Amino acid sequence: MLTKQDLCSMALLKLGEQPLMSLNSDTASANLSRTLYDTTIDSLLSAHPWRFATQYLSVEKNQDDEFIIPSNVLRILRCSGRVIGNQILSRNENVQMLAVVRTGAESFPSYFVSLAATKLAIEFCMPLTGNQQTLRTLISLYESEFQTAKFIDSTTDINDGVPQFSLIDARF
Repeated sequence: MLTKQDLCSMALLKLGEQPLMSLNSDTASANLSRTLYDTTIDSLLSAHPWRFATQYLSVEKNQDDEFIIPSNVLRILRCSGRVIGNQILSRNENVQMLAVVRTGAESFPSYFVSLAATKLAIEFCMPLTGNQQTLRTLISLYESEFQTAKFIDSTTDINDGVPQFSLIDARF
């Protein structure tokens, strides 16, 4: 099972650095990993509606009669209410939404693992190496991997034909 430490180690290897022995060690690599991992992965998950990180959610009113967006939601793709800040306005008793949610490394598919490691390597590059040529190379690699990962993710759904639709039913 893939862990944060594994992903950070992969990123460090892309920089020519030693892999992490522990995220809790007192090294520059471990400090960067602890500091940058969560925000980097959250921003990468938010950048595209990845199928593996997308869920249908039902939100109910809290004790103050408000719909509050769950803290694990990174991006709302569709919602049956109106989103304002961290709240949803709706006259219904519950709100349905399709959202990109925070997902652990153990759930990342292989095409996303390489992309995440490259994105982390970009974030680690200047503080660890200070090498702008390496940074440019990683950015180029990231852009290519991002396009490939989006393509793979977008083509993983199996098309079951034409969905039930009244106009098509009337034609046949």
